[in-house]
Amino acid sequence: MNKNFGKLCFNELAMKKYMPKDTYKKLQSSIIKGEPLSLDVANIVANAMRIWAVENGATHYTHWFAPLTDVSGEKHQSFLTDFSGKELIKGESDASSFPSGGIRATFEARGYTVWDPNSYAFIKDNTLCIPTAFCAYNGESLDKKTPLLRSMEALSTQASRLLALFGEEERVVPTVGVEQEYFLIAKKVYEKRPDLKYCGKTLFGALALKGQELDDHYYANINEKVSLYMKELDFELQKLGITPQTKHNEAAPSQHEVAFLFGTANIAADQNQLAMEVMKSLAKKYELECLLKEKPFAGVNGSGKHLNWSLSTGEDNLLEPGKTPRENNRFLLFLAAIIKAVDTYQELLVASIASPGNDERLGMGEAPPTIISIHVGDDLSEVLMAIKDDKDYISNGENKNERFIISNLPTFSKDVSDRNRTSPFAFTGNKFEFRMPGSATPISEPCYVINTIVADALKDFCDELEYNKDDFDTFEDRVLSLIKRTLKEHERILFNGDSYSKEWQEIESVNRGLYNLNTGAKSLQHIITPKTRELFIRQNVFTERELESRFEIAIESYSKQYKIQADIMIYMAKREILPSLLEYKRNLLENLQLEEDTIVRELLNELTPKIKLFYDNLKKLENLAESSKEELTKLTKNHDREQAKKTAETYQIVRKAMIDLRKISDEIELNCPKKFWPYPSYMNMLYSI
Repeated sequence: MNKNFGKLCFNELAMKKYMPKDTYKKLQSSIIKGEPLSLDVANIVANAMRIWAVENGATHYTHWFAPLTDVSGEKHQSFLTDFSGKELIKGESDASSFPSGGIRATFEARGYTVWDPNSYAFIKDNTLCIPTAFCAYNGESLDKKTPLLRSMEALSTQASRLLALFGEEERVVPTVGVEQEYFLIAKKVYEKRPDLKYCGKTLFGALALKGQELDDHYYANINEKVSLYMKELDFELQKLGITPQTKHNEAAPSQHEVAFLFGTANIAADQNQLAMEVMKSLAKKYELECLLKEKPFAGVNGSGKHLNWSLSTGEDNLLEPGKTPRENNRFLLFLAAIIKAVDTYQELLVASIASPGNDERLGMGEAPPTIISIHVGDDLSEVLMAIKDDKDYISNGENKNERFIISNLPTFSKDVSDRNRTSPFAFTGNKFEFRMPGSATPISEPCYVINTIVADALKDFCDELEYNKDDFDTFEDRVLSLIKRTLKEHERILFNGDSYSKEWQEIESVNRGLYNLNTGAKSLQHIITPKTRELFIRQNVFTERELESRFEIAIESYSKQYKIQADIMIYMAKREILPSLLEYKRNLLENLQLEEDTIVRELLNELTPKIKLFYDNLKKLENLAESSKEELTKLTKNHDREQAKKTAETYQIVRKAMIDLRKISDEIELNCPKKFWPYPSYMNMLYSI
């Protein structure tokens, strides 16, 4: 780690240096206990923060927040104006111009940003960025941070409550480690693709003649230019207090991954959002473009953002099984609660990661399918089934030493279970890996869903263990009985096999009664079911009105992304592709007029009906896109729930027409001379660096 680590982050080292000791202690006490700071203390903190920021080159400050879009919000204020505790704690923004799902009207413009002292301030572009929550004038949440903080509080309350039953008084926080996949391509080819510029993905493009068939890009030697980018990315992120842990080439050509060390869920969410901003801006310095959308290229792996989630007391990982998990009742009880939570709210987990990009990405290329299941590995499965069936568990021998065939290589300790890259929610030793989020997805939403559903399951467990004591002699008996019953009720969600298999997707998962919500249009409906409403209200994560607004925003955003894609596709087809094809046809006709040629005649005979089919599909898409806009206009004006469902379903019809148009276009591209095709090909883009 470089000597400048955290230089641009107002972390604990900076706080201790620039604050009086008593102020630092009061701030830390406020963070740990969740108590508000007095204005006097806030004034001292603000002064220390300003001095530190100016010494490190800052000229402005901003309240950095996460509105209900996928990008951060910031309004820069000069340090020439006041920066006291009042300005640190609260800012004001125009709340009507951000997505609100009907919470705010244009004439109700006032909104507030409120400092989150749990997350470190940092300097970006000579601006002090202060992480904040964002709410409307009436206090309703308009951001992604607020429900995350509420869910962390709910989870901490219930997890600490459960620990207390084991005689442990500890504060519990969810911790998160993120794996971020991305593509890098040359900026010169990116600039020639309107679909990449405006949609983040290719809408047309025949598959490259060489894709990832040979698996020769995965973990391969890193291109020199990409390596320089990665090294500087590490350096810039470390200055911001962000800890990149690993980096490597991913499976697809031009695809890469960076993974980050674990941190509390709130800080991890802020840092991942900041990291994506740095990744995109730094790429431009190297004449590259960083693509973060889930499926920028067809026919090769899409990009995900694996969310590794665990529970920690600071000193203790509550999901650590230990050497004898069968005897670790505390671990087994937390594990059972997670199994119950995921099974009960499987549809909500899918809704939390819904996007047009994930509609295309999930179910192939190491991305799990949309059928939620939990992989726990063979050994742990045997432990759980022994408890469920009230049988003795006989270990097969954990951590066996393995040896390669070559005798002089060292032995190594084998893990208790293999990995399952097709599992949506996999236990990987001492954490769960949620593999469904797309690479561009802010982690706040899937994280607050996991926090909330686990908090709710833990609440049920605590209620039962605290009050239902009559039928059992000991606390241990009550715990084992609860685990046993939970496993019987939720065993269907456990699956260690191949989630890609036809048998699992079409037969076994159906027989188990699991959801298969394979489009956002289907999954997003579950945001506002009675079960979901009761969950979020019960755990104080959302009010009913806030939840309604989230549904409407999600459906509207989902539909608008398809609208933009359809419009760009029509633009490209009409303005560039069709004229180019007609020019190619005219060239063939001119050659025939000069000299009758069998080959030219065959080319013309093959091309003409394909152009006609392309044109017919284009007109069909135009008509569908126009009618769908009417549905979207109704939704934007009325925010009606039934209209929202209808709009999302309408855009699935548009999506089918887009697929049909692309299919014939890609077929023509493969047989079209380079001089007549208007856009860089997949070969150009994937091998452009």
